[in-house]
This record gives sequence, structure tokens and C-alpha cells, in this order.
Amino acid sequence: METFGIDIGGSGIKGAVVDSKSGKLLSERLRLPTPQKPDAKSLIAVLKDLLDAFDWKKGPVGIGFPGPIRDNVILTAINLDSSLVGVNLAKELYPLKPGKITVLNDADAAGFAEMQFGVGKPYLKEGTVLLFTVGTGIGTVIFRNGILVPNMEFGTIEYKGRVAESFVSERARKKEELSWIRWAKRFNGYLQYMERLILPDFIILGGGGVKRPERFQEEIKLDTPWDFAHFGNRAGILGAGIAAARKGS
Repeated sequence: METFGIDIGGSGIKGAVVDSKSGKLLSERLRLPTPQKPDAKSLIAVLKDLLDAFDWKKGPVGIGFPGPIRDNVILTAINLDSSLVGVNLAKELYPLKPGKITVLNDADAAGFAEMQFGVGKPYLKEGTVLLFTVGTGIGTVIFRNGILVPNMEFGTIEYKGRVAESFVSERARKKEELSWIRWAKRFNGYLQYMERLILPDFIILGGGGVKRPERFQEEIKLDTPWDFAHFGNRAGILGAGIAAARKGS
């Protein structure tokens, strides 16, 4: 089934056509800048531009948003604009794009991609998988026996006396001008902490912040088997498209 996947990030909004049955992107990704003030009006305008660029009229649209979502409604928007809280993104976009629209947490979207077609596939039927996406913030996902536990915002828990993602995200690394080794030691400590809390069977590391594993992977020391996400930056788009197909089927 062909769907359109969108991944909303703190600095860029990316989209592409997705084949939800094969787990492949059927088009090149298009990236548009996230508005400097990403309120509902400006965010909808960029989403419309993205859909118009592909002249998308074929089927469902999936949108991954960096925050918890319930019934397409944004619950928090820590890394974007507080005015987005309470906005039903699907309803706001509907007059511009007829058809079924599914909005979900962006890390949850990446989880769908990795569980269906990526490194999490061996645990699709049985086991607990914990996935982290490293970017502007820290996204966290739990799948148990292939079923998503939605909106697991473990990036916002207290760690070392701070909000975890303010300490171990890609934004934190850049803001504090940390070396890769120093950042990796921080990140590894956070991963070990989460490992003790959740006791997963498998851990996946994804997101733009870990796209250069050779710079830090030797510092990742976990008792749990782990791997880097197979789809990298494509996971959010692909997973959003998969989620749209699942809801529409």
C-alpha cells in the first residue's frame, strides 16, 4: 500500500512516499526547514507545501510529531512551540488534504519501521524492545511482543539532576561543545540507567545524533544486546507511512 510519511523534527520536516508492505521509500526524501516559530499556522503551511510538492492525492498520510499524541491531538511540544498543545493536527490539515491522516509520536513511528522491517524484527512476536532516537531531544519507544506502548517520554525523566534529554541529546552535545567521547560516556550512563529500569531483551539506537557510530560506539557498554537502527534517518518517515497504512486497513 502506498502512503505518505512525514517526520517533523526540531530543525527540519521531511517527507516521502512509502510502500508500507515492502518497507521501502518510493521517492526521494524532501526536507523543508521547520519554521522558526513552529505554531499551528506555520507548521500546517509547511506540511501543505510538502504534500503539494509531491502532488499527494493517492492515499493515507502518516505524520510523526516530536511529542506525545493521543487521538491525533498534541499533548506536549517541548521542542517546538507551546501553542501546539491541544491541536488536532489531522483536523487542522484535513481541509488542505482530503483523506485519512494519522498523527503519532515520531519515535513511535521510527519504532514501527524497525520492528516491521529493521533490526527489531526478530522480536516482533516475543520480547521487549527499547528504542532510543537521538536528536534535538531523546525519543524513547517500547514494544512488547510486537505491540507498541505509546508515548513513552523517558527522554524527559530526571537524570543526574536534570531533564535527561537536556544532558544527553544531540542538542546538548552541540550546545556544550562536548567531544564525542565525553558525550558518549554521558549517553552510555543514561542507557545503563534505562536498561536497569526496563530490563529489555533488545535495545535499538537511532536518530540523526547517532548517524556517525564510529565516533563513539566503543563507549557504549550494555548488558543487553543492542544495535543501531537499520533505517537511520529514514525510520521516522517510513514508520509514519506504515502507521497510516495500519490505521487505514
